[in-house]
Amino acid sequence: MANEYLKKIERFRILIMGRANAGKTTILQRVCNSTDEPEIFDGEENKVWTCRVTDSPECIQRGYHDIQHELVFRSNPGFVFHDSCGFEAGSAQEFDQMRNFVTERAVTTRVNERIHAIWFCIPMTDCHRTVTAAEQKFFNECDTRHVPVIVLVTKGDAVYVEAIQELEDEGFEIEEVPEMVAKKEGELRDKCLGHVKHKLDRCKFPPKGYVSLQKMNQQDADCTSLMECTANMLNEEGLQRLLISTQQSSIGICVKYAVNM
Repeated sequence: MANEYLKKIERFRILIMGRANAGKTTILQRVCNSTDEPEIFDGEENKVWTCRVTDSPECIQRGYHDIQHELVFRSNPGFVFHDSCGFEAGSAQEFDQMRNFVTERAVTTRVNERIHAIWFCIPMTDCHRTVTAAEQKFFNECDTRHVPVIVLVTKGDAVYVEAIQELEDEGFEIEEVPEMVAKKEGELRDKCLGHVKHKLDRCKFPPKGYVSLQKMNQQDADCTSLMECTANMLNEEGLQRLLISTQQSSIGICVKYAVNM
């Protein structure tokens, strides 16, 4: 029965979440090997108004954004994305809409409409307030059931300036010890990630995994860690196969899972 159910699933479906400027669009572009904006459909294969997934206030205010809408890249139509834009700003109505969407799409009998994973983006742009109250509310009140939530700590390269400042405060001449900058950046990223874990692991429905991402603005950015973490969190081998066969960002992960499965 499980195999028959999995055979009916045609595309891997992901809900991507996160506040404005968390780098969501860029991550989806890297995953799908694209520099284009996604096409947006209404779920009935009808193309709707196309606007960026960068949480544009204009798009939201005009009503063009809808969590039900499907975001698809021409370069890889095997992925379908949904964007939760709205509740992170503190809107109770948007939060309820998002929670209802997750609850329904986690168990719907229409198997091709089920979401298989949730990527929750939290940027490192402000390490001192990395986790907001709205984000903690999600992990305390939203039971995603068997759908794994992976936190993507994004914009890891944003700590570069802070790393420079800390080294200069310690008396180092940056031009003389450039390797120390990379080391300091790594320490600051680990610190931010540790802060996020400390906050969210104490919630009622904590994330299943964490991934730190940086340099996603580069077209050759490596998404292997994101794909591996997502695959490892899936509770069905058939869904793992679907994800690995759909993703195009890492040949290595295809080889690895082909050997292990």
